[in-house]
Amino acid sequence: MLTRFSRAVLAGCILVAHLAMPALAATTAAPMPGDIRTVTSDAPAGDYVLDKPHASLLFRVSHLGFSHFTGHFARFDATLEFDPKHPTLSQVEATVDPASLESDNPPAGFLEMLRGKDWLDAGQFPRMSFRSTSITLSGPNSARILGEFTLHGVTKPVALDAVFNGGYVGNKYDRRARIGFSAHGSLKRSDFGIVAGIPAPGSNFGVGDDVEIVLECEFSGPPR
Repeated sequence: MLTRFSRAVLAGCILVAHLAMPALAATTAAPMPGDIRTVTSDAPAGDYVLDKPHASLLFRVSHLGFSHFTGHFARFDATLEFDPKHPTLSQVEATVDPASLESDNPPAGFLEMLRGKDWLDAGQFPRMSFRSTSITLSGPNSARILGEFTLHGVTKPVALDAVFNGGYVGNKYDRRARIGFSAHGSLKRSDFGIVAGIPAPGSNFGVGDDVEIVLECEFSGPPR
């Protein structure tokens, strides 16, 4: 499980990548390679910030092949430069605090171990980060976001598949523009130097190398 938390961290940073997903705002047709299309959302162009009460960053990792251990990060932030006329030119940056790793019903000392030197090593590496490098539309409401993810002192490319859930320009109850999306991706924790507990080849006895990332995010933008 300690290894899973490591994955969670990775997921956390990528969560950062999920912020770029708002750029997915609905398109009218699947794009051709290299095509840049406008989006149909009422949300205006501008700088957006993460609405933290309406965001979550989860990770899942195989435990002995019997179940998928699930954890989350409580502290993360992100910013988005959104352009509805040219959504593929939008950009997102995110940060995650690895010391904020949490899980359900953790045994005594378990979270401290995961945050420690053999796993996330949050003391030496107090921040995970993600910066988008490209966005490719993959459907009317979907896109693939590529970015550079830094975890445990190592930076590697990570891809997220995002779905745009909608957005608006603002109303009398919520004066700021709003955008929402869901995203998922995966990574190998061993690519970031976190190898504790990985099963031997041909075995499930341990904590998996593959980490699944699940993101749910809303962003607040310019006022109406």
